[in-house]
Amino acid sequence: MKRTLRSAFNTRQYMLSQDFEIFYYSDLHFKPVGEHHHDYYEFYLFLEGDMTMVIKNLPYTLKEGDLVLVPPGVRHHALIKDSDTPYRRFVLWISRDYCDQLRAGSPDYVYMMKRANLDEKYVFRYTSNGFHMIQSKFLRLLEEMAGNRFGRESMIPLCLNDLILTMNRSVYEDEHPKEAGEETDLFQNLTSYIEAHLDEELSLDSIAEKFYVSKYYIAHYFKKNLGISIHQYIMKKRLDGCAAAYLAGENISKAYLRFGFGDYSSFYRAFRSEYGMSPKEYKETRSFNIYETAGGTVNSSVH
Repeated sequence: MKRTLRSAFNTRQYMLSQDFEIFYYSDLHFKPVGEHHHDYYEFYLFLEGDMTMVIKNLPYTLKEGDLVLVPPGVRHHALIKDSDTPYRRFVLWISRDYCDQLRAGSPDYVYMMKRANLDEKYVFRYTSNGFHMIQSKFLRLLEEMAGNRFGRESMIPLCLNDLILTMNRSVYEDEHPKEAGEETDLFQNLTSYIEAHLDEELSLDSIAEKFYVSKYYIAHYFKKNLGISIHQYIMKKRLDGCAAAYLAGENISKAYLRFGFGDYSSFYRAFRSEYGMSPKEYKETRSFNIYETAGGTVNSSVH
C-alpha cells in the first residue's frame, strides 16, 4: 500500500463532501469511536485486525474480505479485541443524494442498500476472488484521487461508480449462483472464442471484457473444472495447433507465428516443456508412429 494513500484517522462522523468520501486506514493501538450513526451510507471493507462490529446491538466478528454496509440512521460501533494487531480497512461514505442519482440510472447500483435497509443484512462475505477485485477498485479510486493525471475530474466518478457497481454485482452473483446450463454455455463460448483467436492477444482482461464477465470468475471456472489456469489452457491450444500444422507439412516458422508466439525461443521452450522433446523430435516420433500403424516400412530418411 502506498503511504500517500493512507488517511490519518479522525473521529469526524459527518461528510464534508457533497457526494462521497473515501479513506484507507491503518492503525495500531486504535481507540474506537463510541456508538454512533450518520446520515449517509458507510461501506467498510475489512482488511486486517482483531475486532467485532456491533450493529443494532448485534455483534459481527469480521474476517479479511468482509464488507460492512451501514445505512443512514443505524447505530453501530467497533470493538477492538487486540489493539496490538494492526487494524486496516477501506471506508467509503456515500450521501443519500448520490445514491438516489445512481438509483435513477439503474437499480443495480443499490442492490446492497436494499438488502441492508429491507432485510437488515449488514455484513457481506466475499469470495477470495471477489475481495481482491473489490480491493483493487478501492485502490484505483484512491490512486486517481491522489494523482493529477489528465482527465482526473472525469475519471473519479467513473472509478467510484465502477467500485459501487462491482460491490453490488459480486454480492448479487454470490446470492444468485448461475445455473449449470448457463455455465456450460459460457464455457463453450469461451473455448470457441479462444480457438478462433489463437493468433491474437488473449489476455484474461480482454476475454473478460469481451464476455462481460469478471476475469476472476473466468479464472476460477477454468481452474475448478479443468484443473489448469486459462493461461495454461490457451498455451496448450496454441501448442496443439502448432504441432498439428507442423505434422501437416507447414513450415515451423510460419506455424508458431500463426498461433500467437512472438519468437522461436519462447515457442521452443513452451513446446519442449509440454511434449518433453523438440519440435523436430516430435515430428520424427509421430511420423514413425503413424507410418508404423499404417503398416509401412520405416526407413532412416523420415524427418
